[in-house]
Amino acid sequence: MLNLNYCYRIYPDAAQEKELLEWLEICRGVYNYALAERKEWINSRKCKVNACSLHSEYIIPADQPFPDYYRQKKALTEAKKQYPKLKQVQSQVLQEVIGRLDKAFNFFWKKSFGFPRFKKYGQFRSINFPQFKENPITGYQLKLPKIGTVLINLHRPIPDGFIVKQVQIVKKASGWYAVACIQSDVKIPSPIPQGKSLGIDLGLEKFIATSQEELIARPKFFIELQSKLKWLQRRLSKKQKGSKNRLKAIQKVAKLHEHIYNTRKNFHYQVAHHLCDQAQIIFAEDLNLKAMSRGMLCKHTLDAGFGGFLEALKHVAWKRDVYFEKVDANFTSQICPNCGVVTGKKDLSIRVHECSSCGFKTDRDVAAAMIVEQRGLAALGLGVKLPVEEEVIGDVPKRISRASRRSRNAS
Repeated sequence: MLNLNYCYRIYPDAAQEKELLEWLEICRGVYNYALAERKEWINSRKCKVNACSLHSEYIIPADQPFPDYYRQKKALTEAKKQYPKLKQVQSQVLQEVIGRLDKAFNFFWKKSFGFPRFKKYGQFRSINFPQFKENPITGYQLKLPKIGTVLINLHRPIPDGFIVKQVQIVKKASGWYAVACIQSDVKIPSPIPQGKSLGIDLGLEKFIATSQEELIARPKFFIELQSKLKWLQRRLSKKQKGSKNRLKAIQKVAKLHEHIYNTRKNFHYQVAHHLCDQAQIIFAEDLNLKAMSRGMLCKHTLDAGFGGFLEALKHVAWKRDVYFEKVDANFTSQICPNCGVVTGKKDLSIRVHECSSCGFKTDRDVAAAMIVEQRGLAALGLGVKLPVEEEVIGDVPKRISRASRRSRNAS
């Protein structure tokens, strides 16, 4: 099975937009109620065995099971009788809200994410239609249950052989969007590691340094617009709460954040395609992004969006049949790519790699990218790639060092 997500802009009319906004608020209430139910059950089990707490008592019967996904989804039927407003929302959309909360709890338990939080007004921005009896997209119209037909900008058609499985409606600062999940009964084989290889090193001085000595500058998406964002937020803080001017100021701040996000995402995909144009095998560092985002340069690291870029590169490489793999990132700047001698730790102010053993000199980040490439090729069993001169072993080009070249000529 092959699943793809296609995002389209939609244009609901005034009545449909009002209905969608009401649905978002109803779903937000269901989400918060289900979260409160789980939270109360957990808190009721926190008191000590030999003493009762005034804050965490067994206010819930001890034999009552945990309100998991299936119990809460089943309880929606009784909740509709008590709260008729819930009948306004399509039934499967409400069930998807419970599934969204359950997914957040699974991330909290299994991947050490933060405890799920309550959604404030306006923070619940998407609803999901998980099933359709027939294709909901016909021509330039999207047919949604209980909403009706909505105009859609079908800037690219659904490919032949794909069917629309589900549609997610997203409210952004720039308008409404529909994310269509399309599915086809085909199996795409994984890319085979063959052809020209390339190693990349991510950094803040230069966004990308490749083993082919190419340096790509890092645009400062957030930093360049930070002063404008501060100015907008300062104006927002002076608006009266609940006024229309405050809502307009909030909309301007949200649009600026969305512009920064779109600019960064577009740059990531452009660089990813540029790298896939150069090689059929790409190696990157397996970075500890969580630790990097908490360091001294956390703002610049988050602005660069290394995690988003690696995910974009992985997706683009898969689409273009380019083999992509991550390798160990430790000590890549402490080894000479020409002779393999450990040169020792370098200070961040030193931007040039110069080996005292073989005299090889290049940019520090380029040398690290060469080491990344060598480690990737060694992991694939394709031989170690060293710079200076090129040989071809099979379909993979391999470079050898000057020392190896001199010893070959002497023999």
